[in-house]
Amino acid sequence: MAFEAEAARATAFWSTALGVTAEPFPPEPQFTTLHEALPGLVTAVQAVDDAPRIHLDIETDDVEAETTRLLALGAEQISQWQECRVLRVPGGHLVCVLPVESDPEAFRAQANVWP
Repeated sequence: MAFEAEAARATAFWSTALGVTAEPFPPEPQFTTLHEALPGLVTAVQAVDDAPRIHLDIETDDVEAETTRLLALGAEQISQWQECRVLRVPGGHLVCVLPVESDPEAFRAQANVWP
């Protein structure tokens, strides 16, 4: 499909531009992770049936609470996909709030804790 080819071109561009490796994310083949592109953040190119985009995931051990926090900051929930909440944030970008997918030890070491 055309959107998959466009996502492949976007992946090649961003991985080279940022000097990082691109790795498939086997559980969800429409995502290609840009390993360590933005330290502390999961960065991926997502193949979607519109324009591919850099995709920002916010991992959390409490999806509901983090979604509520981001909505209070001005985000708008536009959909839900599996356990993930898709939000449009001020400026128009889409982000997903999702349960922890990274190594649990690394998550605990790097996670921000909000009051």
